[in-house]
Amino acid sequence: MYIEQGYRGNIGIWKYFVIPIGFIAFMVMNYVLTINSPVNVEDAMAAMIDQFGSNLVLIMLLIPLVAGFFLVLGWTYLVHGQSINSLTTSRPKTDWSRIFYAFFLWGGITAIFTLIDVYASPEDYVLNFNLSKFIPLAVIAILLIPLQTSFEEYLFRGHMMQGLGILAKNRWLPLVITSVLFGLMHIANPEVEKLGLGLMVYYIGTGFFLGIITLMDEGLELALGFHAANNLITALLVTADWTAFQTNSIYRDVSEPSLGLDAFIPVFVVFPILLVIFSRKYKWSNWRERLIGDVMTKEKFIAIQDGNSSSV
Repeated sequence: MYIEQGYRGNIGIWKYFVIPIGFIAFMVMNYVLTINSPVNVEDAMAAMIDQFGSNLVLIMLLIPLVAGFFLVLGWTYLVHGQSINSLTTSRPKTDWSRIFYAFFLWGGITAIFTLIDVYASPEDYVLNFNLSKFIPLAVIAILLIPLQTSFEEYLFRGHMMQGLGILAKNRWLPLVITSVLFGLMHIANPEVEKLGLGLMVYYIGTGFFLGIITLMDEGLELALGFHAANNLITALLVTADWTAFQTNSIYRDVSEPSLGLDAFIPVFVVFPILLVIFSRKYKWSNWRERLIGDVMTKEKFIAIQDGNSSSV
């Protein structure tokens, strides 16, 4: 009953549209400026790094999204009158063990596959490790990247998922809309400019994966852990001149970028395997109902909650 947790606030459908519309408008403006700029994204990033340094540029990229994290939580608590816990999960309290499990599972898989690729294709990587530069990067990344990824989760899989579900009275529409919008949010990334729109399959596919585990697990915990690991390990372990995060990472990818199977394998192979792992560990059932079923009415939700409270 994760979507129904939105009933715990002061319902007003308009309240669910203010932040998403503002964010989408910002992303559309950013995309329009990007495609009409005489300087491509890669060159613009290189110029910024030359002027400010990679660590400061990373902070500049992350700060607006970190601010967004506090904006979503503040809006939920102050305007919706809804607890942060009910935006996070349907459980009585946030399950941090789920967050850490997803973080270390995906972080470990990402690190292992990256190191295997470094070993298999050493000509594609340069050892970039410099302790004096890496330590500031690690501090910045550990402090800010989880907030950046949490903003995206609370916005798309939390705020928008609950609002659209309550409005549409079903689960499939918010799953589809939030997953597609999550993917489109990345369309102005330098990776997309470099590799082409085919890369959107990965971003939208990732959105669907995160949406599915949120609905099946009735909470954001797994998505929060997965997303934080994905961005944090990438920022610390390997970077390239054509990626969104250009950091003083351990390795630098110097290969000629191309859109290959490695962009599609996660979506069509790895993510389904992760769904099996999560479903067995957390004993998921009723897939059809949880993914495409109806969202109960506020009256039914309150009656069930009252019934549960009476039986305790």
